[in-house]
Amino acid sequence: MDKTAREAYSEAVLQEVLRRFGAEPGSIKALNGFESFIYEYTRNGQELVLRVTHSGRRSPAEIEGEIDWLNYLTDRDVPAARAVPSMNGNFVEVVSGANGFSFLAASFVKAAGGSARRPEIWNTTLFREMGRIMGRMHRLTKAYQPRNPSLKRPYIEIDFDGMERFIPASETIVLEKAGAIRERLRHLPKDINSYGLIHFDFHRGNFFVDEGRITLFDFDDCLYGWFAADIAISLFYAVPHHCESKEDLDNAARFMDYFMEGYRME
Repeated sequence: MDKTAREAYSEAVLQEVLRRFGAEPGSIKALNGFESFIYEYTRNGQELVLRVTHSGRRSPAEIEGEIDWLNYLTDRDVPAARAVPSMNGNFVEVVSGANGFSFLAASFVKAAGGSARRPEIWNTTLFREMGRIMGRMHRLTKAYQPRNPSLKRPYIEIDFDGMERFIPASETIVLEKAGAIRERLRHLPKDINSYGLIHFDFHRGNFFVDEGRITLFDFDDCLYGWFAADIAISLFYAVPHHCESKEDLDNAARFMDYFMEGYRME
């Protein structure tokens, strides 16, 4: 998180956010957050999650756009942690902090179950279910329109010319292949069957599993991009970053086989 944003955050900001979302006294518990402050709390006996983001990262319209799509999907049986409004009926509450920063708070139903990082559940059945859920999301997003045009999420950004900066000039064959890849990316289709609003962070750190049932969360990175990019993110996080050994490559192929089997079910 941005250092100046962290310094602008305070206990007073947190308490105001908790008041607006009706948190029961003593129920707040800080969770691990990377780009935002994340908490667990209780309201009227229901376990909820609170996310507080700084204004340098997201605008209120961007977060409302995220929530608009999220709740559209949950209304159509996508198993995700639905957003819930504040006591004032707002999905996004804005609270002023120090140094000109504002903090944007949103709340979500706490996902059932536990971490998907448990080895005993990381199996082909789960891979298939991950693919099925993503396939449903891609199918449904084809018909999605934001209820307000101002809530539209951003578009994927690709630095088409950036690859060459990391390749020595002496690597002529690599540069030639990088150029071919760049041109291929430039001309990828953006039709309704290949491009739309995607989660773009669907991996086992962003869903819980309860008796085999997945509940997806953290739609903060959702944007308009290629469906293939959404699938690629799931594969990227499912295998070791240095995927070179035969075992690693076999595991990657196995993940994709079952993931795509589930994807095609939708």
